[in-house]
Amino acid sequence: MSFSKLGLNSNLTNALQELGYSTPTSIQNKAIPVVLEGRDLIAAAQTGTGKTASFVLPILEQLSKGETQKKKRIRALIVAPTRELAIQINDKITDYAKHTSLKSAVAYGGVSDAPQKQALIDGIDILVATPGRLLDLYGQHAVYFEEVEVLVLDEADRMLDMGFIEDINKILDRLPADVQNLLFSATLSKKVRDLAKTAVHDPFEISIAATDASKPNIEQWLVTVDKDKKSALLAHLINENQWPQALIFIETKHGAAKLAAQLEKRGIKAEPFHSGRSQAIRSNLLEQFKAGNIQYMIATGVGARGIDIEGLPLVINYDLPFPADEYVHRIGRTGRADLSGEAISFVSKDNFKNLCMIESRLGHLLERRVVEGFEPRKEVPISVLNYVPKHKRT
Repeated sequence: MSFSKLGLNSNLTNALQELGYSTPTSIQNKAIPVVLEGRDLIAAAQTGTGKTASFVLPILEQLSKGETQKKKRIRALIVAPTRELAIQINDKITDYAKHTSLKSAVAYGGVSDAPQKQALIDGIDILVATPGRLLDLYGQHAVYFEEVEVLVLDEADRMLDMGFIEDINKILDRLPADVQNLLFSATLSKKVRDLAKTAVHDPFEISIAATDASKPNIEQWLVTVDKDKKSALLAHLINENQWPQALIFIETKHGAAKLAAQLEKRGIKAEPFHSGRSQAIRSNLLEQFKAGNIQYMIATGVGARGIDIEGLPLVINYDLPFPADEYVHRIGRTGRADLSGEAISFVSKDNFKNLCMIESRLGHLLERRVVEGFEPRKEVPISVLNYVPKHKRT
């Protein structure tokens, strides 16, 4: 099916054609018609599935039939958990709306709010914002919500994990009663469903996550290694393979800084990327990484939300993530738009249960490899594909 058959006007389809978009992805095929019908929606979709276009395109189609009536008013509001993701979404809006008169802006904390206020005074149709800065602007009467027609809560699971539930509820309380609500999440956890009960009314539900969990275009494998040998193994693999670029996931901010220092001692330059670094530094690092000027980025899961690098060849799970859906989200940073990619995970014996949950989520075992000279002293047991955590056993 083509994008035009989904009900999008020629201004949008022409922009998509110029961007090289040929056919809609699964989430786009399913979500765009539902949004155009004006229905509330809950959608589970991992990164790399074309999620952003699945809500931006129908919103642009709907808004193309009118215009914002007053200054400081908006017609669509998209709330995202991190600055990086908010910027990424706004960039996509700019690309898709290039042949329309629709305008958008992005608002986030850590920087002066003056340019953001001025954009709202100049007049925009769509605002993409992080929860805290959005409420700050609202409290200063820099933005009003009475013209909002549609709300998107993007990566709702991550916003809840980051403690934004109170901010989200405040935003919901201030919106008009007839707003169309769209909730997108990597997972439909109990917390997300509890939020959905208050945020969306009689929603249509779409789940892409389960069927797209194991992407065939991403080569996935793991290395069994003792915990204390992981940094040496990483340096060895980098030197041996001479990877042009890699995004390395680690669990903590302290761990990211420590690993960067360990690699530097071995002659490898890697930049830590996490929420503890200033907005200016993170913005610069992201631009440098996108431009290919930084080869290796060490990121925490929270810090990496919104990192979207076209053609990123490799993701390394230095620390195995929890829960299992986070693994799917991480590896989705490579193999985007059906390009090939590679995902490597370092697994030690203490990660065994976590590994079992990930492989059960994928529905298959990951290929195991042992690197000569780094054979684990503590052997990782054979995986249990149908592993069930204790709290879910009956």
